[in-house]
Amino acid sequence: MVSGLPGHAQLLTLQRGFFESGATRPLAARLAALKRLEESLRHHEEAILEALERDLGKPPSEAYSSEIGVLYLELRYARRRLARWLRPKRASWDLLHFPGRAEVRREPFGVALIIGPWNYPVQLLLAPLIGALAAGNVVVLKPSEISSHSEALVRRIVEHAFAPEWVSVVEGDAATTRALLQQRFDKIFFTGSTRVGRKVMLAAAQHLTPVTLELGGKCPAVVANDANIALAARRIVWGKFLNAGQTCVAPDFVVVPKARQSDMLHALRSEVRRRFGDDPSQSPHYGRLVSRDHGARLVELLQGANIAHGGRFDLDQRYLEPTLLDAPDWDAQVMREEIFGPILPVVPFDDEGELLERLAQRPKPLALYLFTRDRARIERVRTALQVGGMVVNGTLQHIVSPRLPFGGVGESGLGSYRGAASFEAFSRPRSELHLPASWPWSMGDVRQPPPLSWMRRFFG
Repeated sequence: MVSGLPGHAQLLTLQRGFFESGATRPLAARLAALKRLEESLRHHEEAILEALERDLGKPPSEAYSSEIGVLYLELRYARRRLARWLRPKRASWDLLHFPGRAEVRREPFGVALIIGPWNYPVQLLLAPLIGALAAGNVVVLKPSEISSHSEALVRRIVEHAFAPEWVSVVEGDAATTRALLQQRFDKIFFTGSTRVGRKVMLAAAQHLTPVTLELGGKCPAVVANDANIALAARRIVWGKFLNAGQTCVAPDFVVVPKARQSDMLHALRSEVRRRFGDDPSQSPHYGRLVSRDHGARLVELLQGANIAHGGRFDLDQRYLEPTLLDAPDWDAQVMREEIFGPILPVVPFDDEGELLERLAQRPKPLALYLFTRDRARIERVRTALQVGGMVVNGTLQHIVSPRLPFGGVGESGLGSYRGAASFEAFSRPRSELHLPASWPWSMGDVRQPPPLSWMRRFFG
């Protein structure tokens, strides 16, 4: 390392020197890095499941599918396609390029900082890492200190696979994150709240560092009057109460025609009981909140609410029962801030057009879930609302496939990733024009400009 520099600056100097050596650029080196990451994940599978159970009470099957399995899909997808992504793309022929050859190459940014959240502390930190490695970068990872067991485990996973000059993990609290953001990175990728995302973007602006922000928001589930209520309830309950509701794309509230409000509540209650039993605290399929403080915030949201189902809690055990709220006011606190927990408001509406106007006036959500059989309605909703992603007759499934880019819009995020989009998030297009050294003429060889009349004909 370089002596005389503070810790973070010393680490970045080490990593920048390694990147500038060119060691991360060959295709073989990138593929080997992805393979080492996969091998380390497989080596630590049981430890990952244990850490996620201790941090969030995640059942093993849920933890494997939502944290480990998704990473294997991303790794396999990237390794099979990386050679294709790296190939220069020939630009179509243009007289202005004559007699040369034009192409576009993807270039790595250099030293990347990835800041992860606590709710999916393994997957949402290492999934962007896959894109960063595929693109040829070196990386500093900052896991969340709130999910402390996963934070320590991520360090072990990374140290098992990489030398610190290629990938390093920096542990610490919010002060550590602020100190990191004072350094000059070449790319910053942040997953977390909109409030912190603004601070990250402000810090990045000091160095004009490009950012990708994966944030959150209040994702609505719109149940139309022609929807299959039982199917909607089944898929909404799955998407909402996965990870005890601590998912950025979880349905935050349900809107349903007033005439179908009671049917919707009945179907949701029945589905909650089928999945988690009469006492979800005893269910092996239901997780826990990340902390007592987070639980206290959620319980406060229930004050004065009309609870249609659930509501029982034990903050010492970080437990809050899956809870349904009947017809809260649009101005209630639970309808103004992102819930991020197992509370699901069910809100009736009278007129679909007025509902779309109301939703369009709210901050743009990370996802929208629409339950309908009407193609014309799908088009109306698609046109009326700007959202990060949209699922018709389902929830959450769009975020797990590496074939679909995932990202927000407005207050729900900036940029996207997954699959090829991850590779593109951590690389930039570089245009190249190659002119032959022996050709007797090109545009740059003309010493006197042609007549203005000729230029007008040529360019016009």
